[in-house]
Amino acid sequence: MTTCILAIDQGTTSTRAIAFELREDRGLHPVAVSQIELEQHFPHSGWVEHDAAEIWTATVQTCREVIKKAGGVGRFSAIGITNQRETSVIWDAATGEPLHKAIVWQDRRTADVSAKMAAEGHEAMVQAATGLILDPYFSATKYAWLLDAVPGARERAARGEVKLGTIDSWLVWKLTNGASHVTDATNASRTSLMDLKTREWRDDLCDLFKVPRAALPRIVGCAEVSGESDPSLFGRALPIAGSAGDQQSALVGHGALKSGDAKITYGTGAFLVANVGAEPVASSSRLLGTLGYQVGEDVAYALEGSIFSAGSAIQWLRDGVGMIPDSRQSEAVAQGLKDNGGVYLVPGFTGLGAPWWEPDARGAVIGLTRDTKPAHFVRAALEALAYQTRDLLDALAKDGAPAFSVLKVDGGVTANAFAMQFVADICEVTVERPAFQEMTALGAARLAALGVGLIDDLEPRNEEAPAVWTPRMAADQREALLGGWRRAVRAAIVAAQ
Repeated sequence: MTTCILAIDQGTTSTRAIAFELREDRGLHPVAVSQIELEQHFPHSGWVEHDAAEIWTATVQTCREVIKKAGGVGRFSAIGITNQRETSVIWDAATGEPLHKAIVWQDRRTADVSAKMAAEGHEAMVQAATGLILDPYFSATKYAWLLDAVPGARERAARGEVKLGTIDSWLVWKLTNGASHVTDATNASRTSLMDLKTREWRDDLCDLFKVPRAALPRIVGCAEVSGESDPSLFGRALPIAGSAGDQQSALVGHGALKSGDAKITYGTGAFLVANVGAEPVASSSRLLGTLGYQVGEDVAYALEGSIFSAGSAIQWLRDGVGMIPDSRQSEAVAQGLKDNGGVYLVPGFTGLGAPWWEPDARGAVIGLTRDTKPAHFVRAALEALAYQTRDLLDALAKDGAPAFSVLKVDGGVTANAFAMQFVADICEVTVERPAFQEMTALGAARLAALGVGLIDDLEPRNEEAPAVWTPRMAADQREALLGGWRRAVRAAIVAAQ
């Protein structure tokens, strides 16, 4: 009987488990899936939290359901984990219980701390060491806030009695019943505490952000055994052999393994990751230097641009203002208009990410007239995906990143053909969407299979042909639309000041 890999995909809006079967063609093929939606908590404006205990319960449930569907735990050889990055958890080392709600990557509560550190002149050092700018997006200021918010936590953390970690660390701790406190190097690269070149925690960064090193996990590679699941969870112990943050895992899933390869994942947010090769590239355009993956001695670095609101803008139209009953209807609604009517939606619900990095910006709609209808809001939200992507591609070009002509895409929004054609038109690139969409889970499974020696490399095998969109918009129309977008962004930023 063929063997399977259990992939855990813990995202911002749901927790999923997928069983991938490794067949004779050496390809990984999905055979079972289970998913549970995740409740988000918004205690204050700009604050976003998750319940880490809820995440753990959902992880166990989905894994057990998938193992059963796939024929039992005897078919499985390893576990791979991919996760929402930067989201920060604090827990008791003795009981394994979370001490506070997890602070989600979108959360802006530490914006004032980041701004103060930047004003004090620390950003150049932090960016040179980590590739990251000073922004509440990253984990370090979240860790410090948690340590101060939980009574006695800072003192206990210094003694090793309280643990800190991103979601991957939390899940491995729980899966191994506290035997392993680890994080893979891609997740560590998103904390502002890891040196990007040495891939180790830096004491001076820990001191700067006031995070005790004793509370941090050990950094490991993306494809190595870092622990075993407790036998009581699934019926027998399974090696945890692959781990990467969701965007890096998607990079592996797409097979974007060479310098010049690039992908963008359109989920709650959108994340462009461009492989720049074996050495980090410093950005002058406020993109992020990050780790693509680390497999043994093989290391790939990347430049990344983060869009905070992508699919969440469609969710807002559906759930927040009731302009569409179902997200899938957005395509037909947008296509029902001859053009955007001059309406632009800047989805700065939790600030603007790269290349603007305006944490205090908020959403704005520009260009309303008496002729504006709900359909114009829908179309503007979809078009905003393309405009924000173009901003990132322009920033990459300024940084001298390797040129590419094909943009690999994944994520729920890519089912919208109108949006993907508009991306191709505005960005002047060919857009490729793989037949199988779950690139984050596939990447985690591929890393785990490599980690236990079931495959010899990370190259994709025997995948179906992708869907392809090519540019067809006239240059003058593109420039006019981009001019309107840039005016809208400037207006949104000025309104927040």
